[in-house]
Amino acid sequence: MTSLPKIAKRLHRKYLVQFAKYMAGGGLYFWSGYGIFALCYSAFHWNWLPAKMAADAVGWTLNYLVQRYWAFADEGRKLSEIEHIARYLAIEGVGFVLDYLIIAWLRHFGITLYAGFFISAGFFTVWSYLWYRYWVFPERAQKPPTRLDIDG
Repeated sequence: MTSLPKIAKRLHRKYLVQFAKYMAGGGLYFWSGYGIFALCYSAFHWNWLPAKMAADAVGWTLNYLVQRYWAFADEGRKLSEIEHIARYLAIEGVGFVLDYLIIAWLRHFGITLYAGFFISAGFFTVWSYLWYRYWVFPERAQKPPTRLDIDG
């Protein structure tokens, strides 16, 4: 016999695990991008904008793979791979503009590019999770539990 509190607890656990996986993908995106940026900007002396673009290209690719195939994996997704990619690129395109504006704005006030990365990442941790969960990688519609599911 499965009670409603048990179902809620199972869903709560599912979303905590999903968020932890999302954070792992975000961490991979952040740290790989941070490393590439540091290499291009500090070691190769590129301008900050192309260095950030190179970092984001690698970060986005790694992040998409982790989010799509691990954090938000679901065999019954209702969207095609092309739809997932298009949505991911659309939301990351908006995020791209916002991220660069945040970093440029912080730089204007004397905050280093490296610190700007951390500040911007804090904003995008929440922003991206909500977009990924509800729009980029939405779960298939699940029917509400029936009385039989609740009673066992």
